[in-house]
Parts: sequence; C-alpha cells; structure tokens
Amino acid sequence: MSTAIPAVRFSVVRRQFGEVRAIDDVGFEIADGEFFSLLGPSGSGKTTCLRLIAGFEQPDAGTIEIHGVNVAGVPPYQRDVNTVFQDYALFPHMSVGQNVEYGLMIRKVPAAERSRRAEEMLELVKLAGMRGRKPAQLSGGQRQRVALARALINRPRVLLLDEPLGALDLKLREAMQVELKALQRQVGITFVYVTHDQGEALSMSDRVAVFNLGRIEQIDTPAAIYEHPATAFVAGFVGVSNLCEGEVAKRLSGSAEPFAIRPEKIRIAREDAPTPDGWVYAGGRVESIVYLGAATRYTVELDGGGSLTVLHQNADDRDHGPASGARVRLAWQARHQQRLDGQRA
Repeated sequence: MSTAIPAVRFSVVRRQFGEVRAIDDVGFEIADGEFFSLLGPSGSGKTTCLRLIAGFEQPDAGTIEIHGVNVAGVPPYQRDVNTVFQDYALFPHMSVGQNVEYGLMIRKVPAAERSRRAEEMLELVKLAGMRGRKPAQLSGGQRQRVALARALINRPRVLLLDEPLGALDLKLREAMQVELKALQRQVGITFVYVTHDQGEALSMSDRVAVFNLGRIEQIDTPAAIYEHPATAFVAGFVGVSNLCEGEVAKRLSGSAEPFAIRPEKIRIAREDAPTPDGWVYAGGRVESIVYLGAATRYTVELDGGGSLTVLHQNADDRDHGPASGARVRLAWQARHQQRLDGQRA
C-alpha cells in the first residue's frame, strides 16, 4: 500500500440539493499523477464531484482534501486546480495567445514571462504559430487545445476536465483521446476527467469510478471494470452485457444467482460441435441481426425463454453467419460468466 499523500481525497462527502442527494456519502482517493475518470449517466453525481474539487460547490458533510490539505471554505482561485469545460469558455475577442496568457495576466506576471510561457504551452498542445488567431478561426479540436493550454499555463497540480470532448465529432474525439492521454503523461499532473462516454473512460484512464444515483458502484482499472463488473448497473452501463437472472440463470449455470456475460465472449457453434469441460451451451433461434461493419450483432431467443446478444467478429468475408430465424447453438467458457458480487462464476 502506497503511503504517498493522494492528490484528492473524499471522505464520506455528501452534497444535497433540496431533497436530492447528488453526492451520497462518497469516499475515494486519487493518486498524484493519475488519470482518474468519473463515469456515469446524467444526474449520477460525477459533475457535482468535480465542482466540489474545484470549489464551485461546498459539501454538506464530509471532508475533501487536495494534496493533504482540507479545502473546506477555500475559494476556487486559492485551490491548486484548474478546470477545462465542455464549451472551452474562450474569450472570442482575444487572440489565442491572449487567451492562453489570461491566467498569468490576472496574477500580474510580467509580459515577457507571459509570452514565453504561452509559447511553451502552445508548442506543447501542437498550436505553435497560431497565437495571433481568434478562436472563431480555429477548428473545434484546436479550440479545445487552446483551452488546455490556458488551463495548464498556471501549472496546477490537478487538472479538472468536464466532458471536454463532448462537442467534437467522433473521429476527432477519438484522436483527441489519444492526444489527451499522451499530454497527461508528458506533463505528469493529475487529471480528473468527467464523462458519460464509456469508451473515453476506458481508453484514457488509469482508474475509473462508476457513479450511479450519487454513489460509486465500482472503482478499478478499465480492464477490471469491463471484465469483472461488480454490480448489474456497471455490467449494463459499461459496454454491452447480457444480464442473466432467475430461471434463465438457473437453466444456464445451475444457479439462480444473477451473472453477466459479454456478447463477444459468446460463440455461435455448430449443432454437432464437441462439448469440452468448462464450457456452457444453449440452443436457440436467431431473432435479429445488426451489421456493424467490424462485427455483426445477433439477438438469439433461447429455448425455454430469455435471450442473449452475441457479437460475432467479421474476420472472414466468406463467413456470413446464420440467417434470421435459423437454429443456432451458443457456447461460452464458464469462467467468463461474471457473478455480480465481484467474484467469477
């Protein structure tokens, strides 16, 4: 167990708006230099957590520490954090250089030092030579980089990012995910990233906290959260998962205890395929087929009731898979069934 002081620590924190507990006795720690994502649907509490770290909100109970210091009552401008918002909040009448220098100007840093550090930041975010342009002359990705440079120029120890890629199109968003993670490694500071996009959280984060109704359902690495969801909510929200319970679970696994199985773990087997130990089999009929390019998604109605979603990789263009209405036999390894108490089946 590391004895290092965490960058951020929440201890039984609660924030209430009227009758609604936006944050309900939440506790977690973010390590110094970690890329930590707060993932959840709208209204789950993730943005409220970010605002509590920034100082835009104050907790009704519990304590928040930033690098070991209790920040109760400390205003945002006195906290060693900075925030990048989804709309970037750039000043349209200022040039790129003036936007980036703004925080230093407020702190009365001399003009020559401001200019030098702005040049460094613009080079860091791959905008060298653009300091004279206005935000309206930039693409969405470039404006996002300006916002990052403006936030980083004050050298905060914690950078808060509130869905900063939400306004970008899919291809640019995916490219910026790679750039953001590379930038975080380069500058070495703590990133706290809020998103409702599971792909973003899984692709960039060292660890992810999955929020639901003001509470944290699970905190772990992206791989652990995807492969071993602790609750039905995590299994259903992070990626696509088949949730089996009651009679369906009992028929498939011999126990009515609920479990999850990812669609890509299920194979469509031949009716006469061998049945080695450690595998689970189920017969059924193809109800629907959705072609997704790299893969095809099948929904199979099981014999005896219930259905499973299967994701079949289109690795061979000669393999067209079963037709709608066809009888199929599904197979998967029992070890891929994930009981929703955090233990493998």
